[in-house]
Amino acid sequence: MEIKIFNNSLFSLLIVLVGILFVFATRRVLSKYLASRIFKIISKKWKSLEKEVFFDLIINPLGWFITAILSVLFLDNLSFPEFFKFNIIGIPFAEILHRVGATLIILIFIWVLQSFINFFAQLIEKEVKHDQEQRDHQIIVFFRDFIKVFIYIIGFLILIKIVFKVNVGSLFTGLSIVGAAMALAAKESIENLIASFVIFFDKPFFTGDLVKVNTIFGSVEHIGLRSTRIRTHDKTLVTVPNKQMVDSVVDNHTKRSGRNTEIKIELHNSNSIEKLESFKVIILNYFSQKNFDIIQYQVHYVGFNQNGTTLLVDYTTVHASIEVYLKTKESVVFFLKKQMSELDIQLAPNMQQ
Repeated sequence: MEIKIFNNSLFSLLIVLVGILFVFATRRVLSKYLASRIFKIISKKWKSLEKEVFFDLIINPLGWFITAILSVLFLDNLSFPEFFKFNIIGIPFAEILHRVGATLIILIFIWVLQSFINFFAQLIEKEVKHDQEQRDHQIIVFFRDFIKVFIYIIGFLILIKIVFKVNVGSLFTGLSIVGAAMALAAKESIENLIASFVIFFDKPFFTGDLVKVNTIFGSVEHIGLRSTRIRTHDKTLVTVPNKQMVDSVVDNHTKRSGRNTEIKIELHNSNSIEKLESFKVIILNYFSQKNFDIIQYQVHYVGFNQNGTTLLVDYTTVHASIEVYLKTKESVVFFLKKQMSELDIQLAPNMQQ
């Protein structure tokens, strides 16, 4: 066991090898145990935690984090053989390996934090869905992505400080002019980020709303840090910068209090006054039944010329999907046609063509 291999005793090599293999083989068991301890602490504050969901998100990254930490600790106890003592671009190979290990640990740790953020975002979103304003949960998705970006930035700064031995404060000072130029170049991105905050706090629309922005009409699928994605009726996905969503006039069809429909019918001058009055009364009685959740309605003869008499049928229904709206309009049109046929009311010549 005291035989030297690569400047390390056989016993030391076997301990490190067995230790790494043991950690790798039992990483899921170790991570599950650690996750259960964390879950027990967190569940005291959050009573609605789902253990299975928590484990599905946390166990895998936590297992690799434990494996990376312990493997680096095991390998750190070995001595580098003489033929490994060389430099690459002026940096000792041993130092490079240490930096690779540190980089691996930092990246996996960021993965662990990201998994925790995803879990808590799902938890809060589930609780918000039980509230009166269910669509407010979209702000959770927004801040989830925002916190992730913040963690990536912090992780990058830690990486360049620990791994590359760079003074972050001096780096920012030295890059002040470059930073100003980059900020100027990223002006639109910053404006879109600010606009995203305006959208989430002002709430002009929500995910799932049917909106029209300039010539774009469709359903909002996602509101991100930089842009909003809208699915059009042609099933294409249009990406609109958030700044444009804030600066443009947004027509939110979902927030309509109702849908208005106007139907104009030109009737022939040969129709008697009695027929026209009867036709109007029948239409008013039809709307008074409110079979289609009609909020308000009016029926008037609004014009008379050589072509005929103009009947205006105007009604407003409660807000509904476009399919329900068209079905209601179809029912009204069929009713009008049926009554005209029964009363033998003729259309004006210009409508018969």
